[in-house]
Amino acid sequence: MVGRGAAAGFALAAFALIVAGCGGGGTTTVTVTRTHTVTTARTITKTTPATAAPCTGGQLSATFALVPGSAGAGHIEYVLTLDNTSQSRCSVSGVPKALLLGTNGSQLPTHVVAGGSAGGQVVLAPGASAKAAARFSPDVPGTGDKQTGRCQPIAYTLRITLKGGTTTDAPVQPPTSVCEQGQLQFENYSSG
Repeated sequence: MVGRGAAAGFALAAFALIVAGCGGGGTTTVTVTRTHTVTTARTITKTTPATAAPCTGGQLSATFALVPGSAGAGHIEYVLTLDNTSQSRCSVSGVPKALLLGTNGSQLPTHVVAGGSAGGQVVLAPGASAKAAARFSPDVPGTGDKQTGRCQPIAYTLRITLKGGTTTDAPVQPPTSVCEQGQLQFENYSSG
C-alpha cells in the first residue's frame, strides 16, 4: 500500500517522463523529494511529596544513642532514631516531644528546647527512619541542679509522645544525666 505523499511523488515523476519523451531528444532531470514528518508526544508528570497520617507509638521502635566524638564545650550529642516497623506509611514532624525517665520509670526533669528552624513533615515508608539530634550537658550543673556530684539522676529511657498522644520509649544508650534540669536542645526530625 502506497501512502498519499508517495503516490503524488510517483505521479509527478511519471508526468515528467512523459513530457521528456515528447521533447526532441534533450535530457531532462527529475528530482523527487519526499518529506516524512514524525510527531512525538511526551507526558510530563510532576510529583508532589507524599503525605501520611501521623505515626503512632505502635508503629515505631526507637533508640536515643550517643554520637561518638561529639563532646565539646561541656556538651554531648545523642541522636533519637525512630524506625517505622509497621506495614503502613506514617509521618513525624517538628521537634520531638520528650520526657526523661529514671531506672524504674520515674519521671525526671525534662525541658526540650528547639535547636533549629521549623521543620516539615517526614514521611516514613515501612522500614524507613527519622532522626533528631539533641545536645545537652551531662555533667555541668545549671540553675536548679545539684552543684556537687551528679547534676540530675541518670536517665535510662526517653519517652517520645507523638501526635494523637501515643508514646514510644527509646532506651538511652548509654544511660546519662542531663543537666540544666533535663534541658535537651533538639533539632527537628529529618529523614534517617
